[in-house]
Amino acid sequence: MFPNAKIVMDAVRAADHDRYLTALYAPADKRDALFALFAFNAEIAGIRDRIREALPGEVRLQWWRDVIAAGGEAGAGHPTAEALNATIAASDLPKPAFENMLEARIFDLYDDPMPSRTDLEGYCGETAAALIQLAAMVLDPVEAPGFAELAGRAGCAQAMTGLLLLVPLHRKRGQCFIPADLLAAAGSSPEEFVAGDGGPGAQRAVAAMISLAREHLSAFERGAAGLPVSLRPAFLPLALSRAYLTKMERGSPLEGVARLSALRRHWLLLHRASKGWR
Repeated sequence: MFPNAKIVMDAVRAADHDRYLTALYAPADKRDALFALFAFNAEIAGIRDRIREALPGEVRLQWWRDVIAAGGEAGAGHPTAEALNATIAASDLPKPAFENMLEARIFDLYDDPMPSRTDLEGYCGETAAALIQLAAMVLDPVEAPGFAELAGRAGCAQAMTGLLLLVPLHRKRGQCFIPADLLAAAGSSPEEFVAGDGGPGAQRAVAAMISLAREHLSAFERGAAGLPVSLRPAFLPLALSRAYLTKMERGSPLEGVARLSALRRHWLLLHRASKGWR
């Protein structure tokens, strides 16, 4: 058992329940490491929620850089930091992946618009896709490198779906993660999208973002037939993505957060965990 395993697991259950559920399908001896990764991700993804100005957020991200770079006993007293350093050491995880993840999260602290589709895909690659690949390395370090490209597609699909789910929160903050080039094609702009009802182009821009997420999800699903059973838990969050996207297409991410029932989520995860993607 890793340091503070129960505390870290409970943190993931509270902050990222979908990923918490996926970790339960991993072998028992791998779960603590997955919870450590997911708790770290939840910690840095939630920094914006806990600050009023960007500078304290950057200081927090730098603290994590220092802890990970130092390794060992660095971060002692912080349950997630202790568990993460133990996970990195035990699974020989690449520290540059964490550095890139922390660098990408600087974007969350500011209200600058996402410039382009390419920038969005890069952001997704360094956050959600990196997390999937790190989880895969924990689960099966031999097989994981062969599925790095698939992790990229999966991460883009999952992250874009998550950003769409958070549209109401982001608009309230004045943030816009929908790329400016997609907004321009829809007859909108970042400034117009976050103001008032979003303007006439807002729904078209959301539809374009959903289509982009579906494009990456379909590419992932085509390649996932060859995914080894050992790596399935790392990719299990994708079991929910199509259902979330369909829910958003039937409603409107501009008006409220799309939700799946607990029963629906459990069934989708169980189906993919047992059957995979065919």
